[in-house]
Amino acid sequence: MNDNKPILRYNANERSNHWIVAILFVLAGLSGLALFHPALFWLSHLFGGGPWTRILHPFIGVAMFVFFLGLVLRFWRANFITANDRLWLRRIDRVMLNKEEGVPPIGKYNAGQKLLFWTLLACMLVLLVSGVVIWRAYFSHWFGIDVIRLSALLHALAAFVLILSIIVHIYAGIWIKGSIGAMLHGWVSRAWARKHHELWYREVTGDKTPHNHGRKEG
Repeated sequence: MNDNKPILRYNANERSNHWIVAILFVLAGLSGLALFHPALFWLSHLFGGGPWTRILHPFIGVAMFVFFLGLVLRFWRANFITANDRLWLRRIDRVMLNKEEGVPPIGKYNAGQKLLFWTLLACMLVLLVSGVVIWRAYFSHWFGIDVIRLSALLHALAAFVLILSIIVHIYAGIWIKGSIGAMLHGWVSRAWARKHHELWYREVTGDKTPHNHGRKEG
């Protein structure tokens, strides 16, 4: 076995899908903020003014959901919570301190990444449904004013949670060295994979040797 040979974590299609969603998220976020509060309306100039912002925002949102669904279809199987994940969460203090003793090995994603995945999916679904209800040009005339008001509130709350979740996602990617590189060029070192995602490392390499013999797997 060549210990210096890197491991493919994300192929070109997966990386492209991710970055398309990221770009659409920025566009949807900026246009949504422009419509959310008068103090942020100046952001509408990025989209050609208020009318164009109101026209483009829902279409951008729908496109973001469609491409995000592509990520869901690719990765949902790897995001189920396991017994090791629950133990990992109980020992999150050790993870934050970069202490490996007592921290169980994990698969392709850790429990934090999995919770983020399901949070993003929930927010996207709420944004899609509520967005359709308040989409004046096509759908809002089908609903009563109370439903529209509730949908507008849920839309804003889901967007707030989504933005916070993406900030956490970006921070974690920066904090764990090598994570951003994996989504840029697709490859990670064997040492990185073994340290951060040992069960996944064993699966893709066939190496069954535990990284830390003193750890329990939950």
